[in-house]
Amino acid sequence: MTKANLSTICVVLAVTALLTSCSANPKTITANSNAAPSATSAAVQSPPAEQSSPDTPTKTPATPSPAPEVIAPLYEMTSVYRFVPIDETKASKKAVLLTFDDAPHNKEVINNLLDTLDKHHAKAIFFVNGYRVKQHPELLKLIHERGQTIGNHSWDHIDLKKEQPDMIETQIANVQTEVKSLIGEEPKFFRPPYGSGGDAVKEAAKNHGMLYMTWSNGSLDWEQKSPGDPDKVISNVLEQLHPGANILMHELTWTAAALDNLLTKLEDKGYTFIDPKTIKVIP
Repeated sequence: MTKANLSTICVVLAVTALLTSCSANPKTITANSNAAPSATSAAVQSPPAEQSSPDTPTKTPATPSPAPEVIAPLYEMTSVYRFVPIDETKASKKAVLLTFDDAPHNKEVINNLLDTLDKHHAKAIFFVNGYRVKQHPELLKLIHERGQTIGNHSWDHIDLKKEQPDMIETQIANVQTEVKSLIGEEPKFFRPPYGSGGDAVKEAAKNHGMLYMTWSNGSLDWEQKSPGDPDKVISNVLEQLHPGANILMHELTWTAAALDNLLTKLEDKGYTFIDPKTIKVIP
């Protein structure tokens, strides 16, 4: 055997031994099922639901304001400014309307009038002048808060029958605006100063949704000079008394002094007092 052949045989044997060694010790690589998932394979979790803070106030539905009470009319006014029941089975014919003009300007007198009205469970209309409301807004609010009715008596207490339509409108409209700004509602009744109106004034009052009136029973308290005579106020009213009387009085000290006795005498005669809220305003 030559040296070349011997070398070839040795190489073959060495390669065979190496291959046999590798096949006798195989290494198998298996995936570890318990291994943590990689960042790219991890499932994306939804963020936790947002919870309201305990300090966040819970919104509650707004409570609607109650509708104003609707009072069915019981009385209507005649062409001579007297009042009659709409239905005599529901209201008395023997009733009078109490009214006070030229308010408000004297706190003591106003309080005395209001206290007496409360004592007799009576309601009245206080016809106000705009310039006085401007000077004493607190007295207007007081009258309203005590459950009495506000009426329009023009801004400056001038004779509207002598004025042009533009001035009439200004004198009436400005009172409506001023009163509403203070108590949230406009007057429903209008009385012209001195009882002097006319068609133009009546039309303007109607356009503002008001019932135009003068009176049918005058106390004549305005003819007296201070200190006045309360008994004379009473006698003047009683002498003109009739069912449905529309009684005109004023915010005067002697009228306030007379009121308790006057209302007592009216009650003794079987009269009741008309609540202005029960008067039919628009024909």
